[in-house]
Amino acid sequence: MRSTERTDIYTRVTNEIVAAIEAGAGSWTMPWHHDGSATSRPVNAGTGKAYRGSNILSLWIAAQAAGYASGRWASYRQWQALGAQVRKGEQSTTIVFWKINQRGEDADGDDEAEEGRGRTRMFARGYSVFNEAQVDGYVAPMIDLLSDDARVHNADAFWCNLGIETRHGGNEAYYVPSEDRVQMPEFAHFKDPAGYYGTLYHEGLHATGASHRCDRDLSGRFGSDRYAAEEAIADLGAALIMADLGIAHHPRPDHAAYIASWLKVLKADARAIFTLASKAQAAADWMHAQQPDSALCQAA
Repeated sequence: MRSTERTDIYTRVTNEIVAAIEAGAGSWTMPWHHDGSATSRPVNAGTGKAYRGSNILSLWIAAQAAGYASGRWASYRQWQALGAQVRKGEQSTTIVFWKINQRGEDADGDDEAEEGRGRTRMFARGYSVFNEAQVDGYVAPMIDLLSDDARVHNADAFWCNLGIETRHGGNEAYYVPSEDRVQMPEFAHFKDPAGYYGTLYHEGLHATGASHRCDRDLSGRFGSDRYAAEEAIADLGAALIMADLGIAHHPRPDHAAYIASWLKVLKADARAIFTLASKAQAAADWMHAQQPDSALCQAA
């Protein structure tokens, strides 16, 4: 794929995300906020694998805009292989497929080609998918639903397995890097479990940046905007974990101050959202790797 084609993919995806952020800015609603339903865990209907990184954002935005009730997506050919047919006139959603290139072709200095010619690197290719709601002839598999109590139990167990020191008290939530601990208000201070766990995992995502975890340093990539970038990573990463746990992830009013910075970063750099999503995914992956079976929670 030529450099201009890759640039078009970066720009198209970024523009869609920017538009979604601007549309929800008045209520602090970001594209990654969700209700915890199956729609919030996009999976490929053909392979059963969960989508990752920026592709989750793209599929969330498309599902929210169209009102899709399903989180199953697949390419045109994959739906055909499943005995289904995409309806005529349906519009596809573009996601990004990262391809490994070991021949050093198209080494034009972009983020995915930073290793240079002749070395292993990755580059982006556009890929069109359709939602289950856009096809006929598909019979979705039955999924066992977990009760609210079971989801809360899973969220507690998942957190305990992380080994992040957590203290309760006061009325503020924050991560203390110098002590490597999370401070949280008591559970009763939140109006519902989603509010508590959304805040807990947001602070936990900050903790993943520590050198002995994901060693996340944003100073070189984002400069003076690194604090806003870190907040975006923490909130997006928390959204990924909450989706896996089947718990809603709601907007936080205290993020209103960051929205302008997020928009500035994304508008100035079409590749920024891919970096943010990649680091959020890496943090979520680290959390999953601490679990006994290191498998994604099935909380549909």
